[in-house]
Amino acid sequence: MKITVIGTGYVGLVTGACLADAGNTVFCLDLNKEKIQLLNEGKIPIFEPGLEPIVKRNEEAGRLKFSTDVAASVAHGEIQIIAVGTPPSEDGSADMQHVIAAARSVGRLMEGYKVVVTKSTVPVGTADKVKQAIIEEQKIRGRLSKTFLDFSVVSNPEFLKEGAAVEDFMRPDRIVVGSDDPRAIALLRQLYAPFQRNRERIIVMGVRSAELTKYAANSMLAARISFMNELANLAETIGADIEEVRRGIGSDPRIGYQFLYAGAGFGGSCFPKDVKALQRSAQEAGKPLRLLHAVEEVNEAQKHVLAEKIRKHFGNNLRGKTIALWGLAFKANTDDMREAPSVTLIGDLVREGASVRAYDPAAREEARKLFLNKKDILIVDSADAALEGADALAIVTEWQEFRSPDFTALKAKLKSPAIFDGRNLYDPPALKAQGIAYYPIGRKI
Repeated sequence: MKITVIGTGYVGLVTGACLADAGNTVFCLDLNKEKIQLLNEGKIPIFEPGLEPIVKRNEEAGRLKFSTDVAASVAHGEIQIIAVGTPPSEDGSADMQHVIAAARSVGRLMEGYKVVVTKSTVPVGTADKVKQAIIEEQKIRGRLSKTFLDFSVVSNPEFLKEGAAVEDFMRPDRIVVGSDDPRAIALLRQLYAPFQRNRERIIVMGVRSAELTKYAANSMLAARISFMNELANLAETIGADIEEVRRGIGSDPRIGYQFLYAGAGFGGSCFPKDVKALQRSAQEAGKPLRLLHAVEEVNEAQKHVLAEKIRKHFGNNLRGKTIALWGLAFKANTDDMREAPSVTLIGDLVREGASVRAYDPAAREEARKLFLNKKDILIVDSADAALEGADALAIVTEWQEFRSPDFTALKAKLKSPAIFDGRNLYDPPALKAQGIAYYPIGRKI
């Protein structure tokens, strides 16, 4: 099949590469010339395990092309997948200008039947706006009064986890298709057939239901995380252990174990943005979601918990202290620092007069750009280098290389052997036996 993917950000690049790897001919469009040049030079602008070899393999095979040529992109694909960014506006709503601009380009340049697929995370009602934008462009061309070019608009939200996006695309747990058009549904079934050979994964529903499903899924997961963080803070106060509680409630099949880990708060490009956007949509519909307001409040407060623990350990005086920080990305296996708890923690520490030596296996360059010319923040190239001259260690991201350090060497390097663990990576009794002060989230110590 001939597919066009509009947007080569996180979702667009993974989608285009994986569809090409299934044998399709994929044209990836982006108006960012620098990004397209990088991609054509074989360089991947994001960190995502397994993505680079797929892109390289399919570029070499001629199945994957990157370009800024809008007319060529519309001409190429019968299926036009819109995967552009929808960043939050000042009021929390999703900024739809790039989605609508993409739809207008299709309407202005199309010469035959097109299925326009919204894969970007968009508010309920976006498919109607996309359809209207295409119709308006056809009116300008005079098509409606002469020859109307048929098209369909389908909602096909993505459910990709950063750090596991390739695996999620290749082996999806569900493929949501929002449409009532049999022709479009048949084409989407054909497109996704290689990814559901052992069982049916496509769930067909109304367009608006599909649009709401994406926001509902991310908001539900965000709610679980915030609830566990609330419980962790309570457990710490009353002498319970959140890990024991997690095992107890996770064993209930109605609850399960996923997304039940207490920590330093959630971040990234999806959960914070989608929680805000769904709240905004609900307010506009006259049905405010009070629970999501609490989820957001809890999460923002949780990002300050590690700083509070560090402050208390040092007698409420961090002036002149140096804190080593392991982990900058909002989660492991990505370089994404958007809304990352590490950013909040670093801000808290620096405001209190401390300096920070931080390390992350993938997000160092992003961090250097973010903290450019900040003299109290040094981004280093190894976990050991972060410990040099540090008073204590804070862990914010659950990278595999942080899970089993040499505690004897770590203790020797820290002036005040203390670990503030925002991911509960270690066993409290084991750290106590090592003579290291240990401050996890919600654990009995």
